[in-house]
Amino acid sequence: MGVKVERLKQMSVHQVVRRGCQEASKRWDRVTAWAALSALAVRGKQWGVDLRGSPAGGRHGMVPASLDSEGFFEGAAHTRTTAALVARTPESREIISSADEICQGCFDLLGYRGLDFGDPVDWHLDPCAGRSVPPVHWSRLDPLDSQVVGDSKVIWELNRHQWLLRLGQAYQFTGDERYAAAFARYVREWMQANPVGIGINWVSSLEVAFRLMSWCWALVLFEGSQALSDELRAMMVGGIANHARRVERYLSYDFSPNTHLTGEALGLFYAGVCFPDLARARHWRTLGVQILVAECERQILADGVYFEQATCYQRYTAEIYLHFLILAARNGIDVPGTVATRLQKLVDFLIAVRRPDGSMPQIGDADGGWLLPLVPRAPDDLRGLWSVAAAFFGRPDYAWAAAGVTPEVFWLLGPIEAKAFHALLPAPPQTALSQVFPHGGYVVMRSGWEPDAHQLIFDVGPLGCPVSGGHGHADLLSVQCAAFGEPFLVDAGTYCYGGDSGSRDYFRSTQAHSTMIVDGESQAMPAGPFRWQARPIARLRRWLPTPESDFADADHSAYLRLAHGVVHRRRVVFVREGYWVLVDDLEGSGEHHVALRFQFAPIDLQVAPTLWARARGRAGRGLFLRPFAAVPLSASVHRGELVPLQGWVSQTYGKRAPAPVLAYSTVTSLPLRIMTLLLPTVDSHADVPAVTPLVGKDGVPVGLVFDDGSGVQISASGVAVLGHRGRRGGKDLARTLSLRR
Repeated sequence: MGVKVERLKQMSVHQVVRRGCQEASKRWDRVTAWAALSALAVRGKQWGVDLRGSPAGGRHGMVPASLDSEGFFEGAAHTRTTAALVARTPESREIISSADEICQGCFDLLGYRGLDFGDPVDWHLDPCAGRSVPPVHWSRLDPLDSQVVGDSKVIWELNRHQWLLRLGQAYQFTGDERYAAAFARYVREWMQANPVGIGINWVSSLEVAFRLMSWCWALVLFEGSQALSDELRAMMVGGIANHARRVERYLSYDFSPNTHLTGEALGLFYAGVCFPDLARARHWRTLGVQILVAECERQILADGVYFEQATCYQRYTAEIYLHFLILAARNGIDVPGTVATRLQKLVDFLIAVRRPDGSMPQIGDADGGWLLPLVPRAPDDLRGLWSVAAAFFGRPDYAWAAAGVTPEVFWLLGPIEAKAFHALLPAPPQTALSQVFPHGGYVVMRSGWEPDAHQLIFDVGPLGCPVSGGHGHADLLSVQCAAFGEPFLVDAGTYCYGGDSGSRDYFRSTQAHSTMIVDGESQAMPAGPFRWQARPIARLRRWLPTPESDFADADHSAYLRLAHGVVHRRRVVFVREGYWVLVDDLEGSGEHHVALRFQFAPIDLQVAPTLWARARGRAGRGLFLRPFAAVPLSASVHRGELVPLQGWVSQTYGKRAPAPVLAYSTVTSLPLRIMTLLLPTVDSHADVPAVTPLVGKDGVPVGLVFDDGSGVQISASGVAVLGHRGRRGGKDLARTLSLRR
């Protein structure tokens, strides 16, 4: 109740009135839902078509209606041609195999494989938790109440009906009617089990919008099949109208004004442009445009960072706006040029943080889903997104990131745009190798754009977005690091939203990220699955790139809440010869337990009594790590521990794997400085190099020097690179330093 009161205090009068109207609407819906359901069941018209000037269930209630394919996506509008062009790709074989499993009632959802929801399908079941949600009015259900619903995310993923695309594509590839028969059977069963407004699958407007879009694609993909009768087509179009009305009435202006709101707006836009004869089509189209244009400026910051500080939801946003612009262009709808400009900035950031091996690092929450999964892809594989963006915007750097035209281009844009993609000359971005994104709060340092380059991402921004911080993690001043293209230091991921509060809290805590922890406390404390008691913010104090090095200086005050307040300041130096130095200062007073933690990917990690850590990657390459401080440090490595939970990473929702977390700890009086060397090495079995700390007053380290005199020195004015020998290749220096002895 306290949280709700606080949120109410922060709302404007307009927001309070709007929220009040939605609450009143819920109450009225509860009163009328069951009576309307009974009456419609008698007439058999609940899923009838709502044509212009005719209410659903009126005299036009079961008139066959079709999606306006000429206003739909070019490739989908010519399914036979598109299917023939992509049928021989490896992805098509995987799609057919997946469709076969779906016909047997086995579903691969998120990180789960072969989920069984029963026969007939229980559309309200979380099979992982073994809980089936009761069929009550949607407003009576709390999707975060794990005792009643289990993990609603698992239920909703099934009910997005995105797997209908697998069946539809398999039908187009093979012409086998059993895929169409399965589609028709599942849709009819779903309609019978999910009356409008009743049950868990009407709780979230975003999930309703996702299902609406899936049904649009299903109608196109199964056009001409025996199973898509006039009756079923009319029922689905009526269902799309019901879905759009539900979304329109309960838009997430105040509850989740993020990808929930933009995804809902896209659903309305879909309904409006694809079914122009529906009574409210013009209004849905106009409203969808208004929301998407307005939210583009609000949710995509000026430097291209998505305001929730989460790469998964940044990717969702890119997908939403690409679909919007493509559909708008197909239908001759004008969209302000600022939308395309801001969208390209958003994609530019994704390419900037893209790892050298092509994968996308996790930052913040990740639910593992997609707007429209036309091709089976791992959550960190954005090639389809970049390929579509390259063809649509004519961008060679996007084509370079995509590493070739993908099937998504054929489905969304058609073969002509696929040829336009091939006409591009792929080239890496022409921007500086290292970049700062001041509005979003990220610094990216890299040695090059090659697949075996080095890269470090430094988080110097806030915890999530200003609304709630719900998808942000307590990862202030954390780093992620790739050496020779391979991820070594990573974000631990998300693992789950509901059903396991302990795991939910751990994976978004400071303990799961590569930064400093004071007195065992996370930088922020949870106040529910998608809320924090406070939302601390990091501050970038200075950014100084030079020909020899990159230097970033930032701090945060999250630990001022402790009895003896502490400020954490971290400086990161990237010496272009091929290594990083982290300088962590804890400013404050009193005695504290301090832990410097590094979360590694699932690789081999060993730490010696000398404190040198040795991480071994693929092909023998590795990362050496060594801290230096004026006080003794103890080192420990934790893998797959349950009490307390630590040493895990989750690369996709619902799946976790043991991965080493390295902790250097001490109990000492502040102030304290720890200086840490991150040194990529071509030979992880080589001897570690001789490194000597430069010591200032009170024995505090102020620099590091290798035995050939090269190194770095930190001062109040910045950083000095010592014994610089010019722009030597980072890989050559790493070999020299690691093999010198």
